[in-house]
Amino acid sequence: MLKKKLHKAGFVITSFLLMAAASGKMDPVSFPVVSHDSLLKKETAYTDHAFDSTGLCICMPELSASQKENAPRVFLAEPARQFVTTHLQENGTYYGKIRQKSGPIFKMIDEIFSANAIPAELRYLAVVESKLDNRIVSSAGASGLWQLMPQAARSFGLRVNGKADERKNNYKSTVAAARCIRYLHNLFDDWLLTVAAYNAGPGRVQTAIKKSGSRDFWKLEKFLPAETRKHVRKFISVHYFFEGHGSLVTMSHEETSRHISAVEAFCGNNLNPDSLSLSRSAPLSR
Repeated sequence: MLKKKLHKAGFVITSFLLMAAASGKMDPVSFPVVSHDSLLKKETAYTDHAFDSTGLCICMPELSASQKENAPRVFLAEPARQFVTTHLQENGTYYGKIRQKSGPIFKMIDEIFSANAIPAELRYLAVVESKLDNRIVSSAGASGLWQLMPQAARSFGLRVNGKADERKNNYKSTVAAARCIRYLHNLFDDWLLTVAAYNAGPGRVQTAIKKSGSRDFWKLEKFLPAETRKHVRKFISVHYFFEGHGSLVTMSHEETSRHISAVEAFCGNNLNPDSLSLSRSAPLSR
């Protein structure tokens, strides 16, 4: 397969294959060799936009019962609604079994993701990739908890050779996956596009953006492989199973902007000035 060598901002671009285990298709992907610190350059206080069990953002101040009834919540995008409903009906029991063993693994992932300014909810990508079983190896050679291809793993600091395969080390592979996810989000500034790029490669996502003329996942997805569209919906489904609601990582950038605007409008129309200042003490932007 043709490998491209690119040079940008003094970084050497290394070409390699990044692919989810379920895909079975290879796509050439190029990532710059960058330092860990530079991957955090767009660090954002995502924890300010976590959501409670009812889907209310914790960025809002304490609300009365009547205010809670009308407060904006995260929502499930219409294009994903039927898939999520059906997928959870068919796989809910199996995901329940995964949840029973997920505690220690999720705790480890959360700590690493927090250090890399990645929302904890991205942990559910590991469920989609490997069902939290680091022994899984895809037919194309992706392996470990995060189903990294050999070249991708090496590019993000893992040893993969005849003597060692650190993709099967949960801690080290999660550090590598975090760096990969951080890079992809720095590139697209959108969590759904990040999940799509993790599956299909950033090149295909960039092509879909160009063909569609949009950076909104729901508008450009028809230009992505069917497996990638399904992959993103699986991620959203697993998120809803474990959390019971969505979050910033289950919404496109456009949906997130609308949600944030709705929160600001709600606070401005329903809360007194003192409460409003509390609601805006946490950034309301990505």
